Amino acid sequence: MEPVDVLVAGVDVDPALLAEVSTLGHPPRAIAIYRRDDLPRGGREATLALWHVADPGNVGTLVRAADAFGAGVALSPGCADPTGPKALRASMGSIFRVPVCGFDEPAGRRIALVAHGGGPLAEVDLSGEVVLVLGAERGGLPDDVLARCDAFATVPIAGGAESLNVAMAGTVALYERARRLAPGTRSAPVSRGRTTDSPSR
Repeated sequence: MEPVDVLVAGVDVDPALLAEVSTLGHPPRAIAIYRRDDLPRGGREATLALWHVADPGNVGTLVRAADAFGAGVALSPGCADPTGPKALRASMGSIFRVPVCGFDEPAGRRIALVAHGGGPLAEVDLSGEVVLVLGAERGGLPDDVLARCDAFATVPIAGGAESLNVAMAGTVALYERARRLAPGTRSAPVSRGRTTDSPSR
């Protein structure tokens, strides 16, 4: 993906002006300009679907995780803008490679990642087209979103922490799926149906 333009301090633009528009503590020596419409769109076999994840650092980190494990990202209204400054920095360039779409667009089985009450992630079927649904850390996933999911999964934790950060949970889920798909990997038996009727958000 090629930029529309590149502005270099001292060549194309005054360094003081570049420092003024930058959100960084140490202004960059160059700024590249891209069109949002040129960013990748569409879906992949695995997708992280984010519901009202408003923290740009989490959104950017999940875009980066999706890039690492070959997944896409779907965003609901209320999510942070993945092209905003903080999300861009957190994605470390992955926004230019990861397809992004609307929350309801991806096809596949929907698996809600919940803090408590879901089936152990290692026992939930992650094969084929799958959409991993994650909510904001405070609000979690509302009942109507949970009702549209085919299964509920929880990442078991043994320490004193109440739950995992949403970006950590999404990354762990993508890694677990990638681990199972690796050649020669033997997985534990998986559950294909709903693993609980009333997960805790």
